[in-house]
Amino acid sequence: MTMSSPTPPAAAGEPGEEVLFEGNPALVPSLGALFLTLLTLGLWLIPLWVRSRGRHYRLTTKRVVVETGILNKRLEQVDLYRVSDYTVLRPVAQRMLGTGNLILRTLDHTSPEVLVAAIKTDVVALYERIRVATEAEKRRRGIRVVDME
Repeated sequence: MTMSSPTPPAAAGEPGEEVLFEGNPALVPSLGALFLTLLTLGLWLIPLWVRSRGRHYRLTTKRVVVETGILNKRLEQVDLYRVSDYTVLRPVAQRMLGTGNLILRTLDHTSPEVLVAAIKTDVVALYERIRVATEAEKRRRGIRVVDME
């Protein structure tokens, strides 16, 4: 008899929810980390691996889920309709290694800013997909944001 564990909350999705990105930060996120790894003959990879595996991102068409921790897990979720602004950061060193950062500013009081750091993907394309999904989710829920200056 085989036993299967229940699906964790981060993996359970709503109907019609599409995963836009899922993964951990890059093992070697910058040239500084690469230099330290070479300088320490690879020993620096151990803390880099622990840090990389201690964070997991799941960006879908309905929400952003960040799971942190190795032994003690913390699950943080922000509904996509609450995202109000986006920033893509691609420093030279990260561009050379094929990684980038995405900062999502939200209207959520507990998580006003969500940092999706050092992910190995086309961050600009991911930003475009998140932006389109955010607008679609706001339309679906009937939410209108008024920008007053």
